[in-house]
Amino acid sequence: MQITTNESGTRTIEITEGHLDTIAKYQLFRNLIDSNGIIDENVLEKLRMNIRSMLENSAGNDKDLLALCFDVIYHQNMKAMGLHNLIVLYNKHITEHAQDNAATD
Repeated sequence: MQITTNESGTRTIEITEGHLDTIAKYQLFRNLIDSNGIIDENVLEKLRMNIRSMLENSAGNDKDLLALCFDVIYHQNMKAMGLHNLIVLYNKHITEHAQDNAATD
């Protein structure tokens, strides 16, 4: 899966199922966006600071979280639009898994 990170669509980041699972595992988007619903560079910086704090507290032992950082969050193309598209992809991923789980029950 890919997300677009700029308006012209020329910059993308590859997102794996593992990345989305790591976001879910740590609930990285929980309480991230203010009540205004705007995703800007400040929100991206807040996410980066939250993850940095998690890594410092875990002594960097979580390889999945580190991979998410290197591959996605700190990727050179990651900007506010990329974060917005990542959140949209994540929500779609969560919805699909909820539907799959409901169908198997």
